[in-house]
Amino acid sequence: MKAASDPNGWAIAGHDYGNTRFSPLKQINSENAGKLQLVYSLSLASLRSNESSPLVIGKTLYVSTSWGPKYVYAVDAATGARKWTWQPDIPDDVLQYACCDVNNRGVSYADGKIFVGRLDGKLTALDAESGKELWTSTVVDYKQGSVITSPPLIVRDKVITGFGGGEYGVRGSLQAFSLKDGKLLWQTYTVPAPGEPGSDTWKGDTGLHGGGAAWLVGSYDAKSDTVYWGTSNPGPWNTGVRSTGDGNFGKLTNLYTASTLAIDPNTGKIKWHIQGTPADAWDYDGVNELLLADLKIKGAETPVLMKADRNGFFFVANRETGKMISAEKYVFANWAKKWDINTMRAEEDPDKRPGPGHPAKDICPNLIGGKNWQPMSFNPQTGLVYIPSNNVCMDWSVSDVNYKRGVFYLGAEFPTKPGPGGFLGELVAWDPIANKKVWSIKEDLPFNGGTLTTGGNLVFSGNLHGDFRAIDAKNGKVLWSKNLGSGIGAGPVTYSVDGKQYVAIVVGRTAALPAFLGDIGKKMVAAAPEGGSLFVFALQ
Repeated sequence: MKAASDPNGWAIAGHDYGNTRFSPLKQINSENAGKLQLVYSLSLASLRSNESSPLVIGKTLYVSTSWGPKYVYAVDAATGARKWTWQPDIPDDVLQYACCDVNNRGVSYADGKIFVGRLDGKLTALDAESGKELWTSTVVDYKQGSVITSPPLIVRDKVITGFGGGEYGVRGSLQAFSLKDGKLLWQTYTVPAPGEPGSDTWKGDTGLHGGGAAWLVGSYDAKSDTVYWGTSNPGPWNTGVRSTGDGNFGKLTNLYTASTLAIDPNTGKIKWHIQGTPADAWDYDGVNELLLADLKIKGAETPVLMKADRNGFFFVANRETGKMISAEKYVFANWAKKWDINTMRAEEDPDKRPGPGHPAKDICPNLIGGKNWQPMSFNPQTGLVYIPSNNVCMDWSVSDVNYKRGVFYLGAEFPTKPGPGGFLGELVAWDPIANKKVWSIKEDLPFNGGTLTTGGNLVFSGNLHGDFRAIDAKNGKVLWSKNLGSGIGAGPVTYSVDGKQYVAIVVGRTAALPAFLGDIGKKMVAAAPEGGSLFVFALQ
């Protein structure tokens, strides 16, 4: 918390515990952003999906690479001069257990230590000064299809992490380890086993392979002492295995998948939950980050959490009570007419719910969601949330499937289609109080980069062609753009050293995901070559 309170640094994945990705720095602003120039670049020496947001603590920048990570670098944040390099021994076979590529989205910091989750299911603590390995703990057996791709969340003396594997039929959980020595302190399964509360929301014992993995980043509210985390899709994708196979699922909602969980960080106990997509039939993974802010709603200052869900709805809820405030579509979504905040259920279009003997056509959004893992940001000065969204649809039909450890557990075919309007991606500036789009930038491809917003009235965001841009936060005008040679998915960061503000971005086009997306995937691959570099800019 001390590191996060320094406005010059970037101490947590989302800049702060609320994952706002807002920096108050304003030396670079909408008046002078056109003068940005490259200060240095660093080759990450690793290809495929590079998705890391660097951390900056004091004058040191920490960045991880793809391949689990292949390397973690500590460099001088102002010059790029390397201080140390750490290279873990990642097994050669991790790719087959990593659903959606051998990515790593960054490291965490606390108490003079750097923490990194790994593709081989391990969690490592390094000395931040020297890069020396302090401890390594096993979180999960990666050979069941569970890799760690996102940074852990540090709350006081606990390092909390989840893992992936919803596509492999794993049983999701969150685990807390001692910051000091890596000992396991608690484990909370996100899917109940037979006999546990909520197990009656699963058909038979199907929850034991029910997914619900918490593979992205968590948030934390110190006032209520609550951790928030999103959970993934249920397994398998064929709803007839674990629920009724149609929209009359009743109590077979498959808790706690495709949900937002509020958790006591001291014990791991689930305080309350919101299930965005009960008995999910579309792979509407509910794992997207929870953004915490205080908004003036109906005249009252309200502590909220915000989530741009894969299912196409933008959820705003009271983060202290879990009471839903609003749920409106931020992208074109036709699987449901609306999401009713009173019943806490979507009013579905039955034609768009696939199941046994009922293939469905032209479902929007596609399984990559209205928004995928790429982080959104919130600017308290403009009151807007900046969402890297997708406009892709699909057909869906299910097939029989049997669980086999370490192998995809899907049971579905899902041909991809473009969304309406002649664009496939869109950077959306969203007003979470008025529930409307204020401005947007349309993109010819989906799966574009995460966002950063600043006190200088700026939004920074990249796209799959490799164009990195500074954008006016109020009106969406592009003020500066630079092509960086490979597609961008990562969220940018900004920081200041000795009074000079810098903006940093990691590039490296996604490699595995396009295989899920047919002809659209081929266009994504053709847009830019693979890469792996850190670029840092400042006013020169």
